[in-house]
Amino acid sequence: MSGRRTRRPSRPRTPRAPRRRRQRTTPPSPPRPRPSRPPRRPRPRRPRADAVTGRTEWPGDSPDSSRAEKELSPQDPAERARAICLRLLTGTPRTRKQLADALRKREIPDEIAEEVLSRFEDVGLIDDAAFADAWVESRHHGRGLARRALARELRTKGVDPSLIQEAVGQLDSEQEEITARELVDRKLRATRGLERDRRLRRLAGMLARKGYAEGMALRVVRQALEEEGEDTEGLDEPF
Repeated sequence: MSGRRTRRPSRPRTPRAPRRRRQRTTPPSPPRPRPSRPPRRPRPRRPRADAVTGRTEWPGDSPDSSRAEKELSPQDPAERARAICLRLLTGTPRTRKQLADALRKREIPDEIAEEVLSRFEDVGLIDDAAFADAWVESRHHGRGLARRALARELRTKGVDPSLIQEAVGQLDSEQEEITARELVDRKLRATRGLERDRRLRRLAGMLARKGYAEGMALRVVRQALEEEGEDTEGLDEPF
């Protein structure tokens, strides 16, 4: 029994005292203020186009006058007339008649309007001849209009007949026929499968609406149909 070890009696454990939290000696820092957001800017209103003059009206403009017109004294119609013409000529050329109509609508006296318009012509701001030339060039190559349709459009804009004749004289019959054939070639595929007479009326009618003479329209359409193998007998009759 001498080999056994005797256990010593265990001592009773004393409970530990709870830990005390350290008290802060400095006061807590105040909460950080949130950064203030800048006020929202109002969204700008989109401009709208005037249905009469075609100008762009910005917010604050009245339908019949711009801000510059408002700031001018109503006792100075010449200054108002100059401001109106300069604004209308910005971005797009206009004829003298178009500007005269705009001044008359804004109740500018006729004698003041004539004086201002004549001055604008003297300095080259109004040039009906250049306007007619540019109109013919743009509308013929862009829309394929013939001389008759171009002359009709220029008359509605108040261009002098002699200037119209000079402008449309830039196009000869050969150039018109080339343009007419290009127009027919673009529309020819869309008419395939239709009856011959119906194709004729559709293609020739398209050329007639663009101002081409009836004889030229029939000749161009007939040549285009012949190249496709259509029987063109009797297509010389008026449509």
